[in-house]
Amino acid sequence: MTAPLYIDRNGHRTWIKWHRGRRRLSDPAFTGERIIEAMRLGASVEVDLVIHADHGCAVLHDRTLERETTGTGTVRDTSAVALRELYLRDKAGQPIAEKVLLLEDLCALLAREGAHPDAFLQLDFKENFQALTPQVVTNFAASVSPVAASLILSGGDFDAISTLAQAAPGLATGYDPCYGETLAKLKADGDYLGFINQALVTAPDAKMIYLAHDIVLAADDAGIDIVAPVHAAGGRVDAWTIHRITPETIARIDRLLGLKVDQITTDDPEGFAKAFEQ
Repeated sequence: MTAPLYIDRNGHRTWIKWHRGRRRLSDPAFTGERIIEAMRLGASVEVDLVIHADHGCAVLHDRTLERETTGTGTVRDTSAVALRELYLRDKAGQPIAEKVLLLEDLCALLAREGAHPDAFLQLDFKENFQALTPQVVTNFAASVSPVAASLILSGGDFDAISTLAQAAPGLATGYDPCYGETLAKLKADGDYLGFINQALVTAPDAKMIYLAHDIVLAADDAGIDIVAPVHAAGGRVDAWTIHRITPETIARIDRLLGLKVDQITTDDPEGFAKAFEQ
């Protein structure tokens, strides 16, 4: 099949984002092979970053190693040398042939292999501002600066995102205001417009606002469009995450397309594209 890149509907293009570097549901997360494939094809792709013991970042989601890798303990207490010797695990928990990537490894790979001009790699920073040290900031900038034009840095702590981005000129930023009990609170108070306006105030320079897709749809159920204010401010909206393609999630995606979100995050880009190819 053709590469799962985007859906065009009613004059609006919505990108299909490859969550954790997955092209299909069976793929393991964070493999260099899939990430580079996505970047060559011109896809939107996402990976996560956590800080390791040598003040750099590992391409992992968890702050502990057991679930995603063959290691044990915390990422924060593990050196770069030790991380590079660990193997990733697949969705069943079995080790695979590919090893853990560090941010500098991924950026060097991207610089060497090249990227399609439409490709966009999201670095989702899982730490907060308090976790930053001057060395973390310096190492981050050294890694991403050569390929900054193909990257966007996102996270839930915009102070951390801004600090890192300022050290790497040309790096786009994104902001995710969704955490914890956000949806329950919004359903209780109904202040969806206040929520999205506060996000725009918090992150005025963000190119992308990342919103849990159920929040976008709950706002729509309440008669409120929280995508439009972001567009009016010159930003774009990513709705996350559609894990599986089922009749229920197809209906959700259809509504998100109608609301003109700019990107939908999914663990099954191929299944997504196939469901909407007609």
